[in-house]
Amino acid sequence: MPDFRILVINPGSTSTKIAVFDDDKEVFKKTLNHKPEELAPFEKLTDQFEFRKNIVEEALEENIIHVDSIDAVVGRGGLLRPVPSGIFKINDKMLADLKDPSIWGRVHASNLGAFIAKSIADELNVPCFIADPVTVDEMEDIARISGVPEIVRQSLFHALNIRAIARKTAKELNKTMNECNLIAVHMGGGISVAAIKKGKVVDVNNALLGMGPFSPQRAGALPLGGVIDMCFSGEHTKDEIEKKFTKSSGLIAYLGTDNGLEIENKIEKGNEKFKQIVQAMAYQVAKEVGAYATVLKGEVDAIFLTGGLAYDKFLTGWIKERVAFIAPIYMFPGEGEMEALAEAGLRVLTGIEKAKTY
Repeated sequence: MPDFRILVINPGSTSTKIAVFDDDKEVFKKTLNHKPEELAPFEKLTDQFEFRKNIVEEALEENIIHVDSIDAVVGRGGLLRPVPSGIFKINDKMLADLKDPSIWGRVHASNLGAFIAKSIADELNVPCFIADPVTVDEMEDIARISGVPEIVRQSLFHALNIRAIARKTAKELNKTMNECNLIAVHMGGGISVAAIKKGKVVDVNNALLGMGPFSPQRAGALPLGGVIDMCFSGEHTKDEIEKKFTKSSGLIAYLGTDNGLEIENKIEKGNEKFKQIVQAMAYQVAKEVGAYATVLKGEVDAIFLTGGLAYDKFLTGWIKERVAFIAPIYMFPGEGEMEALAEAGLRVLTGIEKAKTY
């Protein structure tokens, strides 16, 4: 019999993923898709909370998951104020910040994770947490300096999966994460490359709008002259520019698709344009890895590649051939967010880690 049953909730823009874990074993998972017309009536994203919560509870009931068997609920962390890494109890201050779009100039569907988790947990009288939100910030001060005093480099990255995979990589090295220097590469819709020094991400590109490689949807670092011309051409609003750089740049702009399987098939069949653009993305990722090796002064125990694009043999192969001289490379393809959230809950319930107060 398992010691603990943990419910995990991970909201996205058009779906809510849920899973139940008995200790570290996944026993149930489901993706609850939301049609545009179902979400349209809600003026603010956080107004979707009750709607999504009800659908989660219905799905658990339909699949005979008895909620009274749940020992903790863990939600995906959203756009909070900068926080240290770790696991946080969900409290009213956190919920208030997740409702406040002024903190980051936007809200994200992941902000709903804490609301749904706390509501269900309160009804069951069990603890609820988030873990390693995208706003984890342990950057060294020197890394914040951009070159323009009015612009500060910010930490906004795939913290949850990167820290979970960092723990796994350290285990492969027969060490703890706090004993390792690692370079992390998470490749999904956006790409995060991070320098991890003794357990802390001391430098990382802002994976949404802040340098780094271009990705399936995002622009990454750009020549400033072209950016200035585009901004003042009179052809685009600020929102349109932001949308272009975060949702319709990178692979989708060059190739008309960001589907990894489709792109891999095209390269396999000899499509030279697809090959060139993916090679360029691999080149930029590798260049970023090299830069972060200097952050760690060359003392790198391992490099790991993770995220959905880590399944792509062409992309990963082209990255490896450029960075293999730096350190051993470990592969952990896939997102792993649900598992990482469940592991966080289990670490608190078993006393391995103490939950922080936000």
